[in-house]
Amino acid sequence: MTSLPVLGAAMPLDVLETYRDWILEDQRDLELQDFISAEVLNGDAAPLVERARKLLDGHSGRLGIHGPFWGLTLANPDADMRALTTKRMEQGLAVCEALGATQMVIHSPYTTWMYNNLDNQRSARQDVVDLVHATLDPVIARAEAANVTMVIENIEDKDADARVALAQSFDSASVKVSIDTGHAHYAHGSTGAHPVDYFVLRAGNMLEHIHIQDADGHADRHWEIGKGTVNWPAVFGALATLESNPRLIMELRDKSGLLASAKYLNDLGLAR
Repeated sequence: MTSLPVLGAAMPLDVLETYRDWILEDQRDLELQDFISAEVLNGDAAPLVERARKLLDGHSGRLGIHGPFWGLTLANPDADMRALTTKRMEQGLAVCEALGATQMVIHSPYTTWMYNNLDNQRSARQDVVDLVHATLDPVIARAEAANVTMVIENIEDKDADARVALAQSFDSASVKVSIDTGHAHYAHGSTGAHPVDYFVLRAGNMLEHIHIQDADGHADRHWEIGKGTVNWPAVFGALATLESNPRLIMELRDKSGLLASAKYLNDLGLAR
C-alpha cells in the first residue's frame, strides 16, 4: 500500500441509514450483516435486497456480505448437515448476485481442539480439507460466475497456516482468506497463537479481507479501536507488505464507535 488506506465497515441496513453519507463520501468498502440468519435466508430476502440497493445508490466502493454461519461448520462429517451448509452457502451467493456484492465472509472450520488433535490420526488433517471441499465444491462454479470471493475467516484458529492452505487447495480466485483481528488476538492471548501481525504475514496475498476490531486477548470483544491491546502499528505494517489490497472492514459491536475508531487509526497515521 503506497498511501493511507481507506477503512470500510460492517453493519446492518438499519445502521447504514445513519452512516450512509460517511460511507459514500469516501466510497468506503461495506459489508452488510443482514443476511446471516436462516430466518432471513429461508424467507423472502427481496425486500432487504431492494432496501440495500436504494441505500447504496451512488456507492462505488466494494460491497460484500457476511455469509451465514450460525450452527454451521464447513467440515461437518454428517452428510445431511453438510448438505444444509451447502444450501446456506447457495443462499448467501444468491444474495450476493442480487446485490452485486463481490465478497462473502464464511467461517473457518478449524478449532482449538483440532490444533492439538489433528495429528492423532494419520488422515485427520486431510479429512478436514476433504470435508470442506464436499461442502463448498458444489458452489464454487456459481461463485466464480458471479465474481464473488468467499473469504474464510479465522474463528478459533491457533494455526495461522492451516486455513490458508485450505483456501489454496481450491485453486480458485473465488476462495481466499479473511482475518479477524480480535479472533487472532484472542488466540494469541488465550491459546498461545502468533500475534495478529503474524497472522497477516502468514496469510500473505491470499488475504483479501480483514475484520478490524479491538480486544484484550481473552474474548471476542469487538471493541472500538484503541480500547483494547491489539498492536495496530504492527498490524498495519504487515498489511503494507501485501499487494492483495484486502478490504479493511471495521466490525464493532457498538457501531457508534465507528467514527472514533477511524479517527484513532487516522491519528496514528495508519488509515483513514
